[in-house]
This record gives sequence, C-alpha cells and structure tokens, in this order.
Amino acid sequence: MEPNVAEQMRADWNARAKEDAFYYVAFGRRNQTDDEFLATAAEQVHGLELELLRLPAARPRQRRALEIGCGPGRLMWPMSRHFGEIHGVDISEEMVARARQTLAWAPHAHPHHAPNSNLEAFADDSFDFVYSYAVFQHIPSREVVFGYLEEAWRVLKPGGIARCQLNGLPKTAKQYDTWSGVRISAEELRQFAAKRGFLLLALEGVDTQYMWVTLRKPPAAAAIGDAAGEPSIRRVTSAYSSEPAVPNRGRFAAISVWVTGLPVDADLNRLDLWVGSRPAFLTFLGHPENDFLQQLNALLPEALSTGLQPVELRYDGKRVCEKAWVRLRPPGPPVPRVLSVTDGVDLLAGDHIVNRVVKATVEEVESITQIGVDVNGTPAEEVDVFCTDPRLPRHEINFRIPSSVSKGAATLEFRVGERRLGVTQVVIDT
Repeated sequence: MEPNVAEQMRADWNARAKEDAFYYVAFGRRNQTDDEFLATAAEQVHGLELELLRLPAARPRQRRALEIGCGPGRLMWPMSRHFGEIHGVDISEEMVARARQTLAWAPHAHPHHAPNSNLEAFADDSFDFVYSYAVFQHIPSREVVFGYLEEAWRVLKPGGIARCQLNGLPKTAKQYDTWSGVRISAEELRQFAAKRGFLLLALEGVDTQYMWVTLRKPPAAAAIGDAAGEPSIRRVTSAYSSEPAVPNRGRFAAISVWVTGLPVDADLNRLDLWVGSRPAFLTFLGHPENDFLQQLNALLPEALSTGLQPVELRYDGKRVCEKAWVRLRPPGPPVPRVLSVTDGVDLLAGDHIVNRVVKATVEEVESITQIGVDVNGTPAEEVDVFCTDPRLPRHEINFRIPSSVSKGAATLEFRVGERRLGVTQVVIDT
C-alpha cells in the first residue's frame, strides 16, 4: 500500500464522522434525522437485493454477507434481514462506533474496525455475498481498491457474489484524495476479472461516477451442472421493454438477447455479441431461470443503419448458435428537460434554497455549452456544468443565486441559447 494512505483515510473519515457522519455518507443535508438518513438507502438496497437472486436458494439464516465500508450502518440495517450473519468493515473507528449504535437491535450484525484497509479479519471462503457502495469512489489509491477486490475473491465462498460501485468517470485528476478518489475504467475491471478468475456478470453505468460491477467466484467443480442443450437465441428485444424494435442510437439503443444453453462459465469476458457485424458492449448477464433462459444485455454499436440487422453470439471467439435478427428504427427526437432542482448543499430541502447555491440536473441537452440560467431575470453567478452520464446525456448544473436577488419566491429560467428549456419556482430562504 502507498505510504500513509490508510492513516490518511482513517484520520479524514474520523473527522467527518465526528463532524456529521450522516451528511458525509448520504450527501443529503446537514444534521439528518435517523429516519431521513436510513431512507436514503432504499434505491441501493433494491439493487443489491436483485443480485441475491444469483445465489442458490437458501434460507436467510444460512447466508453470510460482508459490507466493505459500512459507515454508520445505513445499508447493513436493511440488508441484515436477508442473512443469518452480516459483517461490515470501515477504516474509521468513529463510523464503526455509530454503526454499532445503529445496529444494536440486531445481534447478527457485526461492524468491525479495519485499520489496515483490508479484510484480514475474515477467513477464506466464508461469505456468500460481498458488497460496497459509495466507498471506492473515496479511496485515493488504486492499490487499495483492487486490494479490496482481491480480498473479496478470497473471502467469498465458491459461487459467491460481489457487487461493488466504483467511480468510472474519465481520469482527469493527477492526484486524488480521500473525498475525490481514484477512477477505474470498465476495461480495467474486465482485465482484473479475467486475470483473477472472477466471472464478470454485470458492468453497468460505464463512464459515470456510479459504475457497478457484479462478480462471481466460480462454483466448486462438483457444484457445476451442465447447461440444458446447445446455446440458442430465443428472441431479441429492447433492453427497456419487450418491444422487438430498438432505436439504432441514443439513450435507448440497447438490446436484451434471451438465450438458453449457455456454458456455466459464460460471462461478459468470454461472451461476445455482434450486431450488424460490429461488436456490442455487454453490460449484464442474468441468472438462469427455471427453463435455463438467461438475459444478456448490450449497448448497440454506434452508427448502425436502420432496418433488420443480424445478431450473432460468440463464446471464446466462436459463434455458438444460429444468428438472430433485430429491427432497428430511428430514435425519437431528443427531449431537453430539467429533471430536478435542489439546494446545492441541502439536497433534501425541496423547493427551498437555503444556501444560495443551486444544483440542477438536465437531460438530452445537446448544446450544453449554450446553457444559461436566470434568477428572476438576472443571470445566475458561478455557473458550472458537469457531465454525469454521456450516454443519456445527463448534466449537472451548479450555480449561485445573484447577490441582487433577495429572499422570497423566485423563478429559475433555464435556457439553451435563446430557447427556453424550463421554468422552476423556488423559495430563497437566505
């Protein structure tokens, strides 16, 4: 490990925990109540619960889970109902102390201080499920991040699942700290999984801050059964619906290929999907249903023409079944819009701006450099635009209320050049 990295992380996160643990873990508002804080976990918990479907059927009390970076126990609380035993580690003993308070009602939940930023306290092959959210994006060392992933391999039981979120934004900083941590590319995760022997089952949110990866430690040889029959593509649909026609570009240019008979060691590294004689980007391989049907999702290659296009599935570089077909159609026109407007610091303040800083999210604005914001007819100050998802595209706009605008009701008008994008009513409290 790089010198002093663990100690710096420990010191910084202890300080944040003492100042306002809930705020730094769930960036909603200062001084959140317990209920507000725990409610912010709902979306992430739902996503983690879906991954539990990949595990063999078992009663919850027979399963063990481990959270990397448990903080004050925000995720351990709801996830504990799915396991007979759940553990969490954190480099901050202050966070661990708060987690023990949060989970005092759950004797099967065990937060641990991990001063060396690893999983050395746990035995090999001891967990069914390892997960992490909003942790690796704050780690300044690539060695530490990949060390945790290596350790996940070690502590997972054969057939166990790891589900982790990382920052997949483009690498722009020369140096990272304990808040803005390292950025990991999708290709690096692919290479790591292949080298380590993990089965790569999902790689979602590529090129965004919230990139998710799902990895499986291969089952023991005795537990591996044969797939039912030869691989076969049953149907191809939109990844967003059951429709057989798919836009050839844009935010909805993604397909689901429903296939049977895949080899048991098939994953996103060994499978390839070609659409119109070009490789698609695989993002998700679902668990086999009772009829062995599996869902394989992919982002379409760019610049495909409309009409019928062939879909070809390959395994280890060789075509394994008859090609299928998908109908590609032109996408609908972009719909530029304002998705949300909040206070830039207190994200839970609703339509009240309490710090005179505003955070807005817009989608499908193609000429983002022409974006402008007026507050009661006065141009906003310190406007900063940040791309959070290039595929949609989605941008975050941060700006300050002009000093000339007083407290009270205010109108925010968003513009793209001379075109009005949207109008939002807020209340300025300070």
